[in-house]
Amino acid sequence: MARKPGGVPGGGKALWRALGYLKRYRADAFGAVAALVLASAASLAAPQMIRLAIDGGLGKRRFHVVLVAVGGLVAIAIARGLLNFLRGYLAEKASQGVAFDLRGALYERIQRLSFSYYDQAQTGQLLTRLTNDVEQVRMFVGTGVIQLVAAIVMLVGAAALLVLLNPPLAVVALVAIAPIYLLIRAFVARVGPLFMRVQATLSKLFSVLQEDLQGLKVVRAFRGEAREAARYGRENEELLGLNLHLVTAISRNFPYVNFFANLGTLAVVGFGGYEILHQHLTLGELLAFNSYLAFLLMPVMTLGFIASLISRAGVSGVRVFELLDTPIELTDAPDAVPLPPLQGRVEFDDVRFRYAGAEKEILRGVSFTAAPGQTVALLGTTGSGKSTITNLIPRFYDVTGGAVRLDGFDVRQVTQASLRGQIGVVLQEALLFSGTVRDNIAYGRPAATLDEVREAARAAQAASFIEGLPQGYDTVVGERGVGLSGGQRQRIAIARALLTRPRLLILDDSTSAVDAQTEAALQAALDRLVKTMSCTAFVIAQRISTVRDADLILVLDDGRIAAQGRHEELLATSELYHEILSSQLRSGTKKNAA
Repeated sequence: MARKPGGVPGGGKALWRALGYLKRYRADAFGAVAALVLASAASLAAPQMIRLAIDGGLGKRRFHVVLVAVGGLVAIAIARGLLNFLRGYLAEKASQGVAFDLRGALYERIQRLSFSYYDQAQTGQLLTRLTNDVEQVRMFVGTGVIQLVAAIVMLVGAAALLVLLNPPLAVVALVAIAPIYLLIRAFVARVGPLFMRVQATLSKLFSVLQEDLQGLKVVRAFRGEAREAARYGRENEELLGLNLHLVTAISRNFPYVNFFANLGTLAVVGFGGYEILHQHLTLGELLAFNSYLAFLLMPVMTLGFIASLISRAGVSGVRVFELLDTPIELTDAPDAVPLPPLQGRVEFDDVRFRYAGAEKEILRGVSFTAAPGQTVALLGTTGSGKSTITNLIPRFYDVTGGAVRLDGFDVRQVTQASLRGQIGVVLQEALLFSGTVRDNIAYGRPAATLDEVREAARAAQAASFIEGLPQGYDTVVGERGVGLSGGQRQRIAIARALLTRPRLLILDDSTSAVDAQTEAALQAALDRLVKTMSCTAFVIAQRISTVRDADLILVLDDGRIAAQGRHEELLATSELYHEILSSQLRSGTKKNAA
């Protein structure tokens, strides 16, 4: 595969695309470039002041010329200082704006990507792209580009002045330092793949760290500290090794660069001395020429650093835009219409579904109809497709065959916002956000009044324990609901769903962490609510009390509906239903800590 600029396939294209984000900050970018050009011009003028002081002042014993030259050098130093400050400030301002836009674009894309993407992606990789990769691109935009432009301006300016001062001497100098270009080009080609491996290993390191932090209790419960430390250590050691490879590559490259740079200086001094002896060159001109050679060598040396920066930024740019270009598989159809207020009729018509990357269909020809206001209980063996059914109703995934219809509308032909706005979902893992209890309950309706929040909490059997918290509904809970019991988190999650006044309610084993007494009260409240709101409810059941009162029970086995009906019917007709009741459902008398 042909390599693009940046040392990695597509790296150059990614960096050009990153520069496109400067359009919003063109004034700052142009200001930085203008300050850079003026600062470079001032720098190139300094050797002329030195030549003037030596040839026109000291050589002819004209002290006032020396004073003029010294004054010129002071003015140039002040101008360079001010211009470099302005350049740095404007470049940094523009680059921070680019980073802001990239982070925003990445976050927006992450929010919109299909669930099938997250089924295969690692959280650590996403975090690396949002943080480290964006920072590498920002450094290229704010530092690398400016330094690259500065190097080019200085190279062109210094080379032109060298030729103007003494063409033969300029040829000698340029020939002596020409191999540096070849060294830098080879260096970029060598370190580009290394930077790609570094970023990939850093992502894996982040993933291990994220998994260990989330699973800390599991790690300690199974005495896995040593194993996890070894796993983290292996990734960390690999990252160290790759970084040392980079250091080695840089260390081996720059001595050769320094050698040819010094060779250029030696050639200038030697040939320049010969020119002075033959009166083809003055001492002031030689000193000025040597200064311009330094100006020529300085950006050449800087190019080595810039090459490293560009290679790293090219790798990060590819990773950033790879995520930004990831197709959003689940989108509104071009002719999608808003879903009218639901009555609650749910129909699965020969539904088939396969998860991305899976070899086997998880649902195979599932068909059933739930009437408005019914409570539907889903039972089945592990992996039979219970959660998949509840994921297809709000269109978290698209069916691979058949259709899911609500009130006769195919969920693929209505807008996602209008669909999900009428569905309340309570997951088995009741995830809460950092913030107050009130904010968590009102997450689906941020404008809800405190009275409405309290009403939802009462319906979810959560009001009593919330009012007993230090600040009541204004009590701040930690990340993921730290500080609350599992049962308390579940009841807050149920209140959050009820506050949206859903026309269709999905409960994924949402009472598994509450005690039997609370569950009974909560079940009774939910039953009243379902009837009051004429709300259709889908419940993944783990307790016999849940399924006993359901209007429709779907018994799933290996992706198909093995039996369906009410409790009494299935007791009389389904052997599988008997087995599930005896082996999987928890007794209604079993106690669980709230």
